[in-house]
Amino acid sequence: MEAEIERFQEIIDTNDNLVFFGGAGVSTESGIPDFRSQDGLYHQQYDYPPETILSHTFFMEHPEEFYRFYQNKMLCDTAKPNEAHIKLAELEKAGKIKAVITQNIDDLHQQAGSKNVLELHGSVYRNHCIKCGKFYGFSHMKHAHGVPECTCGGVIKPDVVLYEEGLDEEIIRKSIRAISQAQVLIIGGTSLAVYPAAGLIDYFQGNDLVVINKSPTPRDKEASLLIKGEIGKVFSKIKIKNRKSGENGTSL
Repeated sequence: MEAEIERFQEIIDTNDNLVFFGGAGVSTESGIPDFRSQDGLYHQQYDYPPETILSHTFFMEHPEEFYRFYQNKMLCDTAKPNEAHIKLAELEKAGKIKAVITQNIDDLHQQAGSKNVLELHGSVYRNHCIKCGKFYGFSHMKHAHGVPECTCGGVIKPDVVLYEEGLDEEIIRKSIRAISQAQVLIIGGTSLAVYPAAGLIDYFQGNDLVVINKSPTPRDKEASLLIKGEIGKVFSKIKIKNRKSGENGTSL
C-alpha cells in the first residue's frame, strides 16, 4: 500500500480543487455501527428490517417502533472524529478540499472542523415538529421517552432523509456543482450502493478519481487510484503542506 499512499499524496499536493464523497465506512471507524449490519442483537430486538423501519410510511404508521429503533441504533453521541475526518478538515483549511459530501448523519465532519459539508441524508442533530416547525436538538431526542412530542402536541421528526423521501434539492444542486468542478474526486468508506446519492459520481469530469474502500465498489475500474483499506489509516499517512511556508505538517 506504500506506493498507493505516495501516489495519493502526490495527487493532493498537485491539485487545489478536491472534493470528498463519503459513506458509512468513514463513521464506522469512529465506532458508529452501520445500521444495515444485521447482528444478533438486531434480530433479537426488531421484527422488521432496518430499511422498512427507516421508511416514511413506517414512521407515520408505527412511530413508537420507529423511535425505539432510532434511539437505540441511530443516536450515538460517544463517537469522536477519526483521522479521516480530521485530515479532511485540515485539507479544507489548507485550501485543498472544497467540499465534503457525506451520506452520514452524525455531524462528525463538522465536529472535526470541516465547514463546507453537504449532508445528503440530513442530520440527527436537527429535528423539527411536523406540526409547528419548532426546532429540537440532539439531546432532546436522545432522552425522550416514547414518541418525542413538541410543546404544541405535534410529533418531532428528525431531519433525516427516510426511505420514500426525496433528497434536499439545494443539497443536490450544490453537490453536483462541487463534483462537476472538481479536479479530484475522493470516494471513501462507501460501497456506492445507495441511490440516488451514488449517482452523483456521474457528474465528475476531473483528472483523478480516487477510491478508498475495504470492499469493491462499482467505480473501481474507473479509478485512477484504488486503495483497499481503512480510510482512517490511509489519511493518517497524508501530510498537509502549509501554504505559507511550503513545509509539510498537520499544524496549520
